[in-house]
Amino acid sequence: MSYSTKLLDSVKKKSIGESEFHQALTELLPTLEPVLNEHPEYIKAKILDRLVEPERQIIFRVPWVDDSGDVQVNRGFRVQYNSALGPYKGGIRFHPSVSLSIMKFLAFEQTFKNALTGLPLGGAKGGADFDPKGKSDREVMAFCQSFVNELYRHIGADRDVPAGDIGVGTREVGYMYGQYKRLTGVHEGAFTGKGVPYGGSLGRTEATGFGAVYMLENMLAANNEDFRGKRVVISGSGNVAIYAAIKAAELGATIVTLSDSCGYISDPAGIDIDSVKEIKEVRRGRIKEYLEFRKDAEYFEGGLVWSVPCDIALPCATQNELLEDGAKALVENGCKYVAEGANMPTSIEAAHILQAGGVFFAPGKATNAGGVAVSALEMSQNSMRLSWSFEDVDAKLRDIMKNIFDSCYETSGQYGKKGDLIAGANVAGFKKVALAMIMQGTV
Repeated sequence: MSYSTKLLDSVKKKSIGESEFHQALTELLPTLEPVLNEHPEYIKAKILDRLVEPERQIIFRVPWVDDSGDVQVNRGFRVQYNSALGPYKGGIRFHPSVSLSIMKFLAFEQTFKNALTGLPLGGAKGGADFDPKGKSDREVMAFCQSFVNELYRHIGADRDVPAGDIGVGTREVGYMYGQYKRLTGVHEGAFTGKGVPYGGSLGRTEATGFGAVYMLENMLAANNEDFRGKRVVISGSGNVAIYAAIKAAELGATIVTLSDSCGYISDPAGIDIDSVKEIKEVRRGRIKEYLEFRKDAEYFEGGLVWSVPCDIALPCATQNELLEDGAKALVENGCKYVAEGANMPTSIEAAHILQAGGVFFAPGKATNAGGVAVSALEMSQNSMRLSWSFEDVDAKLRDIMKNIFDSCYETSGQYGKKGDLIAGANVAGFKKVALAMIMQGTV
C-alpha cells in the first residue's frame, strides 16, 4: 500500500462523514507519489501528514433577528488551512449546504489554487448555513454583522483575508467589512470583493469567469486552436458563469446553455447574456424566465447541460454536478475541452472518463484561480492606496492565468503524461507549499 493511500485511509477514519473533504484528498494525494519518491525529505518532514490537517478550524453560532422580530440561529465556519506561503486567503459562502466537510475541502483546494497563482497567499475558506435568497436587505445585513461579530477576531490584512463566494457578493462583503471597521477601528484590506468606491478592485467581479476563459484560451492555443466558431455549454448562471459566457462570446464562441438549480436553457443561436444579467442580477429570478426574452430558446426542468452537443464545456455551478453519465455524454457528443469554473464540479470518475475520451481537462484549482488572483491584486492596491484601471487588472489577470497554465502543462510532462493538467496542477501547487513548509521548520 502506498504512502498516500495509507494516509488517506487514516484521514477517513478520523473525519467520518466528511465526504467532500475525502473526495478532494482522493483526487490529489495519489498524484503526488512521483514527487514523494523524488523528495524523501517531504516524507521525513511529514509534509502530507501536516497538510491533511487544517492549521485551525473555527465553528461558531450566528444569532440574528429577522423582519418579524424572531431570533434565528445559524452556524458559521472559518477553516484556516495553511499559511506557509502567506496570510490565509479564501472566500465566504452563504448556502444551506455549508458544512465543515465542504469548508475543509474548499480550504484544502484553496491552498493549492493560491499557490498556483504565484502570489504570497495561504489557503482558507469560510461560510454559514444561511440562505440569503428571499431575505430582505435588512435581514442580510443583520446576519452579516452578527457573523463578523465573531469572525473579526480571526482575520486581518496580514492574517486572513476573506472574500465572496456562493451567496456572498458585493452587498454581503460591504455589510461584513462595515462591521469589521466598526469593531476594529481599522480601515484596511481585511476583505476583498469590496465595492470600488471603498477599496474594491475594478475587474474583481469578472475575474473568476474571465480567468476560466483565459485558461481555456491557453488550452486551445496548445492545440493551435482558438474560440472562434466553438460551441460552449456552461452550467450555472451566477457570477462565474455569466462572465465566462461574456468573455468566451467576445472571443468568438457561441454560448448555447446556462442553468440554475431548477433546470437549464438551451439557445442554439447563442445565449443573450444581457437578458440573463437582467434576470439574475436585477430580478434575482430563475433561469426559465429567459423564455420571456427569447421565444426560440428551450427550457428543461431539472435537467443538466451535458447532453447538449458542444466543443467546450464549462461547469460553473457547484461541486459534483458533472458525474459519469454527463462525462460520457460530453465525450459521445464530441466535446474536446472541459475547464472547471466551479470548485470540484467534476467527480473523479467523470474526470477520468473525460481524459480517457481525449478531452483536454483542467481542474478548478487551476481554472478558477482568477478570482483569488484579482483579490490579491485588490490587496496590493489597498496596501499601496492605489486604484488600477480595469485594463491594467485584466492584463495582469491574463498573465497570471497563462503562467498557471504553463506551470501545470510543463509539470504534467515531468510527472506523468504531458497535458494531464490534474496531475500538473496538483504537483505544481504542492511543491510550492511543501518547499515553504520545509524551509519554515516543523514547529
